[in-house]
Order: sequence, then structure tokens, then C-alpha cells
Amino acid sequence: MKEFIEYILQFGNLNTQQVDLVLSKANELELKKDEYFSEAGKIAKQVGFVLDGIVRVCYYNNKGEEITKYFIDENNLVVDLESFENEIASTAYVQAITDCTIMVFSKKDWKELSNTIVGWDAIVHKLVSRALMQKVERRSPQISEDATTRYLKFLEIYPNVVNRVPLSFVASYLGITQSSLSRIRKNIG
Repeated sequence: MKEFIEYILQFGNLNTQQVDLVLSKANELELKKDEYFSEAGKIAKQVGFVLDGIVRVCYYNNKGEEITKYFIDENNLVVDLESFENEIASTAYVQAITDCTIMVFSKKDWKELSNTIVGWDAIVHKLVSRALMQKVERRSPQISEDATTRYLKFLEIYPNVVNRVPLSFVASYLGITQSSLSRIRKNIG
């Protein structure tokens, strides 16, 4: 949990009482591999922070194919913000692809922190801005780039992910087949 406090203190100051209040509102959630943090069609009810493990954000296209949009690893926020804030059904799934430990806040507790801690909203705004920037940087690469370039960029963006997730998810993220990915990996190797 100290990882989360260190993370949020990059975006603003909290005194000891405020830190204690934040920690008192947090719960630790253990997600097993393949379990969902949130699901499409449901309203996101919690904000999370990945302490250990990797989750992916994915959806099904109109052909019923599963598409990985991006991965979220340790020390990053995990929330379907639009669904959480506006209480609308999510369009994506957030799934654990390794066993995960996630620090979670319910909507009620998140709001209470906002109402109690002066400056909390400013910190959250900065957290969210950073998460959105990462989301843009990390989302599935443009198909206009060749597959090898996309894979090399993936390795740059996600240095801690590639050896911890199934290659089928990486291939889905890159928009290529698993056999193409295997060929690329062999050629780079």
C-alpha cells in the first residue's frame, strides 16, 4: 500500500492524517489469473491501483473477436473512468492476466476522500491525466506501421510485460496472428 502513497505523493502533498485516511479507505483485492476487475455492460464501481500483477483492457469487436487494447502493470491506476464517473455501462473488460493484488476504493470511499481532503481532487486530476496520457501512448499501435516496428514499440512501452503474459494477448494487442508474432520474435532474437 505504501507504493500507492508514494505514487500519489508525486502529484500533491498529503499530511500523515490524510495518508492514514486514504489507507483506511483502501481494500486489498486478490484477483486470480483470468478473473475480471470490471466487465463490459456493467457500471464500474471501484478505482484500483495495481500493486502486483498485470491486467489487460479488452473488448469484443463486431466479429466476436477478442481485442486487447492495452495492459496495466504494477504501480498504475486501473479504472474505467467514464463508466465510474458517469455511472454508465462499461464497453470493455478489465481482466487479470496474472494473479494480481490490487488496492481498491469503492465509489463511496473515493467520493468521501474527495469531500474530506483539501487538494484530493487536484491530485486525482493529475493522476487521471497521467493515466489518460499513458492510455493514449499504450493503446494498440497503428496498423500503418509494420508488425516488427509495432512489436519493438511494444517492448519499449511494456518492458515488464512481455515475458509475463500469453503471446496470444500480445498478438491481439499488435493486431497480428500469433504465428506472425513468433516469426518476428525469432527474427529479432
